[in-house]
Amino acid sequence: MSSVSHKIVQACLETPTSGLIELAHDWGEAHSPGVCLSGDVQLASLERAPASAYGVESGYFVGDNGEICFVVLCSKHPRLDPTKETIYLAGDFNGWAHAIGKAEWAMRAGTVEGQAAWLWTGPMDRFRGNPWPRFKFVTAQQHWLPVPDEAPNVVRDVQGNINYQVNPDCTGRHVFRFTLHAPLDLSRSWRIAWREGKGDSAILRPTTFFHALASELPLGAIVRNGQTTFRLFAPRASRVELCVCGDLADEKNPHRYELKRRWELGPDEGDEGRWNGIWEVILNQALHGWFYWYHVDGPKDELSSFDPAQRVLDPYAWAAVSRSGPGIVLDATVIGTGDRHFRTPVWHDLVIAEAHVRDLIAGAPIVATDGERRGFAGLLRWVESPSFYLDRLGVNCVELQPIQQNDAQTPEEYHWGYMTTNWFSPSCFYASDPATASGVREFQELIAAFHRRRMAVVVDVVYNHVGVPAGLALIDKLYYFEVDNAGGLSNWSGCGNDYRARSAMAKRLIIDSCRHLIEVFGVDGFRFDLAELIGVEVLREIEAELKRVKHDVILIAEPWSFRGHIAGALSETGWASWNDGYRNCLRDYIRGGSTAAQLEYFLKGSPWYFARWPAQTVNYTESHDDRTWIDNITEHAEGNGAYPTAQDRRRTHLMAAILFASIGIPMISAGQDFLRSKHGVNNTYLRGDLNALDYRRLYRFSGTHAYFAEWIAFRLSERGRLFRQWSRPSEGFFRSYTAAGANALAIIYNADRSQGPERLLFAINPAIHDVSIPLDAETAGRSWRQIADHERFASNGLRGMPQPIEQDLYLPALSCGLWICWS
Repeated sequence: MSSVSHKIVQACLETPTSGLIELAHDWGEAHSPGVCLSGDVQLASLERAPASAYGVESGYFVGDNGEICFVVLCSKHPRLDPTKETIYLAGDFNGWAHAIGKAEWAMRAGTVEGQAAWLWTGPMDRFRGNPWPRFKFVTAQQHWLPVPDEAPNVVRDVQGNINYQVNPDCTGRHVFRFTLHAPLDLSRSWRIAWREGKGDSAILRPTTFFHALASELPLGAIVRNGQTTFRLFAPRASRVELCVCGDLADEKNPHRYELKRRWELGPDEGDEGRWNGIWEVILNQALHGWFYWYHVDGPKDELSSFDPAQRVLDPYAWAAVSRSGPGIVLDATVIGTGDRHFRTPVWHDLVIAEAHVRDLIAGAPIVATDGERRGFAGLLRWVESPSFYLDRLGVNCVELQPIQQNDAQTPEEYHWGYMTTNWFSPSCFYASDPATASGVREFQELIAAFHRRRMAVVVDVVYNHVGVPAGLALIDKLYYFEVDNAGGLSNWSGCGNDYRARSAMAKRLIIDSCRHLIEVFGVDGFRFDLAELIGVEVLREIEAELKRVKHDVILIAEPWSFRGHIAGALSETGWASWNDGYRNCLRDYIRGGSTAAQLEYFLKGSPWYFARWPAQTVNYTESHDDRTWIDNITEHAEGNGAYPTAQDRRRTHLMAAILFASIGIPMISAGQDFLRSKHGVNNTYLRGDLNALDYRRLYRFSGTHAYFAEWIAFRLSERGRLFRQWSRPSEGFFRSYTAAGANALAIIYNADRSQGPERLLFAINPAIHDVSIPLDAETAGRSWRQIADHERFASNGLRGMPQPIEQDLYLPALSCGLWICWS
């Protein structure tokens, strides 16, 4: 037996009393490996696991007949129908995507370990080589199935792509199943080691049952009936201490209390109860307004970050004094609820403006102190002002960049908000007086003010990673984060600590915080940052739970991460998605790129693959991230659109016309209508000076602002209803016309009159030369009234010289038009 065979690659605890051990190589001995638990604790049993047990985790195993079998469990992809979906095996050995559509690489239906699966079997010799071949699974629609970070044979390439890898020395005969005499205490660190120290040891990692641990008990600091109950979910903690004080001056000398494990009754009569990870202490005093934090201790190993010396902010704290706490105890009956009287617009009627609290108020033309211009109180004044910018623009929904507690260190520090440290508390530095939790009341009032302006409020939320300090890691890194077998944190967010939303209580934390934002503040919906990392199945569960709280809640996903893109999968859910394809196409199209066919697809609402119903696509051309629209498209070589050219401005008008004529939900970035520029700077997440809206540009580019406002008003009017589709329109609803050799496009809405006699004709020419688009006799022979061109808009018809609809529709360079017909 070679010494390398004495290496234990990993060991996992699948139930409280059983698990798997994986060796570095197939085990060729007749007897079982001589292993034990740390402390020389003997295993109750140890036997070779079926090779297929390795296959369901690694994607392959080798059967007794010597053939390799590749495996995809249906249960891991419940939205893929095994009777309809074809899955292909792809990798280094067949050109990856070139395998799609080839029968020899199509997988068949079967079973493994008693579970339904897709299988592919063949000679093992095809998969030997140096280096060992990588592989993945892909659908006929080119959707690559994700590889779990915890798969035992994960490899990453230099681009960061994650794949499986075939190791000919690991065929499934290197995996052993063990049982224990009694459940292990998870607050201790356990290792599987060779008896007599013959080889390496491996941390024993709790898996399936551990991440399923859950409780329905209310969590956080709960004031009720003259008492305050503190509850924290910390499933591997060995000790939890509560610190409370009535005054911040007493932080160094707080009252200290030990939390005890809270045993819950089991489902069966006579059940002695079970512990699901909840720690609790009840104090006989209503501590509304008091400050509190925890100290949590637990195992010291590579899978853990327990540090009893560190203060931990309660993840369920309703308010916080700083990014690391302390939290503030709040009585729900004192705080009250948010405005729930506002009727949220139906999704297809939404026109969204993405905005940042400080960007909106920093330069607003109202009287406000410097402190007010940093937070909710100042923005409230601006929203209530008669000249409030977003009201004048006419949008009916504002999407606020994150307002939850982030890791800014001082009140003056500008922060986009995407590094959150608490998902219940509004940012303390948006509050007038953080120590009194004034931000709670101020944010309630702000949302109510938006509602009085007939604007829904969508909040940008970040549940894919956390900021600094990562309090959840101090509570339990293994439970709350995606952790590999060496204890390393996954980083598909680009922020260093991907959140494990599929753990039961991690998922509940997301749902509970969203419910809190709806019930306590009156929030109308959410935009989930990097939602691909949360996963389609978890997003489905979040949708179901939030719709029980607010049936018309607005749910928008940013459907990508550095790992992949899930917009196609989300089309079968109740989520809408930011449409990056739309953004990229329009940026290209108005500069003479893309094609009329591509634009037509996006004008029609990106049907079917991206959007099964019209409002599933959020159409946009600028957001907080990256350069502004004008900096992206400007003719200035340095990408600085602060002083746009005449053609920059004209192209912006063309973009606005396309955006508001597109089926789906239009979204602009605040200031886009007055050609907001960040002077060509690409990433401005710390630049409050560049992000603050310069409202003087409203007067400099008043015509462009008016053009946006007029398009928005028309879209939301009765005459604009043909742009606002509730369901997928009839096959003949659209009729399009193009010109040979040009990207110009004309498209009729309601061409088949399936939605009444009124029709709209929209035409655009992005080229820098004139174009004529030939029309059919029926269209040219009708009485059309022009209501917009590239500079003007008048719903009752343009004054001056409107463009006639003739046999050939003449479009000047960089022009567009909108016509209406009632017959």
